[in-house]
Amino acid sequence: MTQTDKTIAVVKGLIMDGVAKANSGHPGGAMSSADYATILFSEFLNFNPDDPQWFNRDRFILSAGHESMLLYSLLHLNGFISIEDIKNFRQFGSLTPGHPEVHLTPGVEATTGPLGQGLAMSVGFASAEAYLRDKLGADVMDHYTYVLASDGDFQEPIALGAASLAGLWKLGKLIVYYDSNKIQLAGPTCKSDCTDHRKVFEGLCWHVLEVDGHNHDEIRAAIKAAQQETGRPTLIIGHTTMAKGCATMEGSHKTHGEPLKADEIAATKKKLGLPEDPFYVPGDVVAEYRTRFDGLRKNAADWQAMLDGKLADAAFAELWGHVTRSRSDLKIDWPEFTPGESMATRKAWGTCLDTVMDSLPTLVGGSADLDPSNQTANFRNTYGDFSVDGFGARNMAFGVREFNMAAIMNGMQLHGGLLPFGATFLTFSDYCRNAIRMSALQELPVLYVFTHDSFWVGEDGPTHQPIEHVSSLRLIPDLIDLRPADANETKVCLDIALTQEKMPSTLFLTRQGLPILDPAEYPALLDGPRKGGYVLKDCEGTPDLILIASGSEVSLCLETAKLFKRKVRVVSMPSAKLFDDQPESYKNAVLPPEVTARAAAEAGRTTLWHKYVGLNGVVLGVDHFGASAPGKILSDNYGFTPENFARVIREKY
Repeated sequence: MTQTDKTIAVVKGLIMDGVAKANSGHPGGAMSSADYATILFSEFLNFNPDDPQWFNRDRFILSAGHESMLLYSLLHLNGFISIEDIKNFRQFGSLTPGHPEVHLTPGVEATTGPLGQGLAMSVGFASAEAYLRDKLGADVMDHYTYVLASDGDFQEPIALGAASLAGLWKLGKLIVYYDSNKIQLAGPTCKSDCTDHRKVFEGLCWHVLEVDGHNHDEIRAAIKAAQQETGRPTLIIGHTTMAKGCATMEGSHKTHGEPLKADEIAATKKKLGLPEDPFYVPGDVVAEYRTRFDGLRKNAADWQAMLDGKLADAAFAELWGHVTRSRSDLKIDWPEFTPGESMATRKAWGTCLDTVMDSLPTLVGGSADLDPSNQTANFRNTYGDFSVDGFGARNMAFGVREFNMAAIMNGMQLHGGLLPFGATFLTFSDYCRNAIRMSALQELPVLYVFTHDSFWVGEDGPTHQPIEHVSSLRLIPDLIDLRPADANETKVCLDIALTQEKMPSTLFLTRQGLPILDPAEYPALLDGPRKGGYVLKDCEGTPDLILIASGSEVSLCLETAKLFKRKVRVVSMPSAKLFDDQPESYKNAVLPPEVTARAAAEAGRTTLWHKYVGLNGVVLGVDHFGASAPGKILSDNYGFTPENFARVIREKY
């Protein structure tokens, strides 16, 4: 038995023991991938043993997140987590949850589990590396992005969309290993898949290699060949056996999601040359595994010395400051808007983008093939398309791939150094939704720009008119909803989004023009949105009636208030999330509990607004699909007029 064989055997022992102790987990795939992953970590991966967050480290993304015990075992050998962490696999409060979580565990680069998304996020990682390498120099930014993916990853359609972009973008430092063990939870993959991945990925402009995933020399040769291929991403197809090394369960689909029995573990350990001791990690394996560590430390120290020297150059230091500074420290000069003019909030977003893009060199992103509609066309024309026009180009031409766009943005944010944004129509946020959820779960402050936010889209009809989407996205924890009332609120909402440290933001923008409100008349306009909801227009004393709205319906409330002789307060609530996070004292000041006559308006589902107006309060909304007609016709038919809103309120109060 070679030292590598022994290390891999120890890793497999930890996988079996960790899953067995938790009585929950996925040992089979982790064991079939163990040969490749152990060789990659012990012989090739460039990192700093003393700093898991060293900036120029190679990134390893376990797209097959169910194989988490494999990653945890290797992170233990790295010295990043303890044997007690391994023993607490899948337990409450541990550093070793069922699927890797980036904000919990040192050495984990991305939260994975929803299959396909790790692979898609890796395209974002590799894109960020390529962009920063172009801007900072290859001596500062020069690392690989490695991915371990499973059959399930490749069955999710997001994988092919991401792979298409990676091939187009020539991401030569992206290396994906496909553990093709031909088994998934329900049985053999041949029951649900006939794909020839070599043909497919070669057609997507990838460099494709095939190896015996248990032959160590072939694995090493493939990694070296992948590193030498600079113009194409590489897919290494590793033909493996599920639960490789098991005494009697090799190739069984039952090992995908079930712990091995005690007798199977004992027999397997004997076969692998291991003692029966649980969580066995001998000192010679640790010592051999870490023989590279002194060299890795020197490499990191040399890099830091080189960086310190480059920081003497003022231009480089300024750019490095953009790459490394906290988002909360950003000070952005936003444009001024002329009160009284009419401007769609999507146009206000475009104006803001055009104004600040030169001063924010790390702002990168694009649209899902809707550049003119999403107001990103000038950004694209100014900076060019990433990779197609060079790796220093800042527009990401995602094509009609909303889900991929969202996951790639997550990868870019996880890599660090950039401010990613992506845009599409609000109705297509459904395609993005799981990646948006992963933004929030991973505490990633990415910016989602969703234009065409209501039935005012008009003639395109119900397929393009969002109804439930804003309310649906508000259900995702730790996601900031931002639906501005006019151009001035739009720039404040953008400032909120771009200065976030942990929470992603969704910006909901109109197609139709809205009156630009005057800060002189409404002084709370330029700061109030930061608290989510605020008093835009007040009355003397305690109000008799409170009108609440977001977005385009704020102007409707202001016009409706004029039709009442009683005392009316108008509250703009661009963000329910931010308002809900305020102290009770503030919320009660904006919405006094003693004022029960309340009405809300939003061009979408009504249900969530009863939280603010009460179960019997008035909500003007849309609880049905739209229709193909001019927006003004729909507005009249759906009752979104001051006269109708006032009538409904009078009937109630």
